[in-house]
Formats: sequence, C-alpha cells, structure tokens
Amino acid sequence: MKLPKSVKIIEVGPRDGFQSIKEQIPTKLKLQIIDDLIKANFKQIEITSFVHSKAIPQMSDAKEIVQTLLAKYSTNDVKFVALVPNLFGAKNAYDLGIRDVTYVISTSETHNKANVKRTPKESFFGLQELKESFPDLSINLAIATVFGCPYEGNIAIDKVKWMIEQGLKVGVDNFTLADTIGIANPKQIYNVLNELKKDYKDIDFSLHLHDTRGMGLANVVTALECGIDKFESALGGLGGCPFAPGAAGNIASEDLVNMLESMDIKTDIKLDNLLLAVKKVKEKIKPILTSHMAYVDNCKIKQTQTSRQRRSFSAS
Repeated sequence: MKLPKSVKIIEVGPRDGFQSIKEQIPTKLKLQIIDDLIKANFKQIEITSFVHSKAIPQMSDAKEIVQTLLAKYSTNDVKFVALVPNLFGAKNAYDLGIRDVTYVISTSETHNKANVKRTPKESFFGLQELKESFPDLSINLAIATVFGCPYEGNIAIDKVKWMIEQGLKVGVDNFTLADTIGIANPKQIYNVLNELKKDYKDIDFSLHLHDTRGMGLANVVTALECGIDKFESALGGLGGCPFAPGAAGNIASEDLVNMLESMDIKTDIKLDNLLLAVKKVKEKIKPILTSHMAYVDNCKIKQTQTSRQRRSFSAS
C-alpha cells in the first residue's frame, strides 16, 4: 500500500458536531471540551459558525467562544477556524480576530438553496465580495455534496471541477471535498480523487467524510492511497448537516486516530486526551455516539499501545 507517513486531522466537532444537537450546550462546557481537544494536540479546530441564531441556535454563543479562546491561547500555535455563510458572518468573525474561515458551497443547487438560500453561482459572487473585503482572510472552500446529494442524487465530476475552477479564480487558499450525507463508497472515492488529482496536481485537498453507511474509515484508507493526507473529523462521531436529510455523523476523530496510528501513520494526536474529551461529551451532553473507541476501556487501550511498543522494540 502506498500510504503517507503522517496525516493532519482537523477537528470539526465544536462546530459541525455540536450544531446537530438540539438542546443548547452550555458555553462553559463547549470551552472545556475545546480545551481538552487542545490538550490532545489538535493544531486546527473548527470552533463555531457565524450563522443567524434563528437558523442554528446552537451557534448563538459564537462571539463568546471566539473571544475566550483567542484571549486564552493568544500565544498558542492552534489555528481556530470559524464557518461563515456570507459577508456579514465573515465581518463578525474578522472583527473578533478570526483569520481562518470555512465557506461552504454545494455542487447541488437544491442543497445550496436549502443550506444558504442561494444558488452556487450566487454563493461564488458572495465569496468574491468576501475575499475583496478581507484580503488577508484565509479561506477554505468546502465543496459540499461532491459524492452525492440528498435531493439531486449523483453529482457529475464536471460540476466539481467547475467549483474548483471558480474557487481558484476567487483566490481561495484551501479546498475541502465533502461527502455531506455519507453516501460515498471506496470505489467512488478512488475514481473521483484520481480524476481530480489528474487536473489539479498542485491542490492539497482535504476530505470531509460522514459515516452514514459505515464506510467512513474504508473511504479514508482509499483516500490515503490516492495521496490525501488531510481529513476533517469530529469527536464521538458527532455531526450531520441540518439541511441534508439522512446525513449521519462525521467519522469519529478517535476512531480515525486509532486506525492511523495502528497503521504506523503519525497523527501527533494524544488518543488518551482525546478520549477524555469524548467521555465529557458522552456524560454531560449525552448524545448517541457512533464512535467505536468511545466505548473501549481506556486501560485496554494503554495495554494495547504498550504491547505495540514492545513489538516495535523487539523488531528493531
């Protein structure tokens, strides 16, 4: 297998994960969980979104979350990212000190209208205005429904390429390919990524996968073989787009870390610390977690890690 030596994991639980929970999570608890994620050594965390509170009430404390974290970790090397749906949201994030944002546009016109009440073309006009207004803002363009749409079904690869071309014209900094409803399979992942890699060799794509049909980690392995080494995931497997019927949670960060480290692929994430954050979610928020590692005894994990180290030492 052709596999990378290391992988970057971007934690999106505090935004993509928490937004799917209807009962309001206390801001203090959100901050405690983000603190735990930082202790687990995540270097990039999507912490909130600047959407209207009527659309997603869970994100109504975005200002307090950002102010607290930027003040507390002003000298830290963690990159805090906020999702912004429009220029107004970007201005609010920018004025608070955020310099890294995610902007989502769907390949599906129907899904994009449901999500942000715009056509994809209108969203790109908005993105152009945003870039011109805040030229020093680092923008990650998350392309939604790349592998299938709950409203329109299969998505032609030419639509995805059109989205990438528009993003390049605007001058976005990074691209994320999203399996928004978790419908992709390994063969599809292989075909789409190889097709895009042929035309866009210089783009370092990241992948955002959901685990609706239980193929999330299998899709990760396929993507690794295609040269992808950046993945977005959420602690506990939390998540699910409010405007994508049938979408289940993201791939679980702890399952992803466990798999990659077991394959001798470095993540730099401290699994024990990550599991403490997951435990806090499980006990204090009490959602249904799709994660596997969330239900594994921590002592057994340490024993397994110790055994693996012994095997490594004896082999060397």
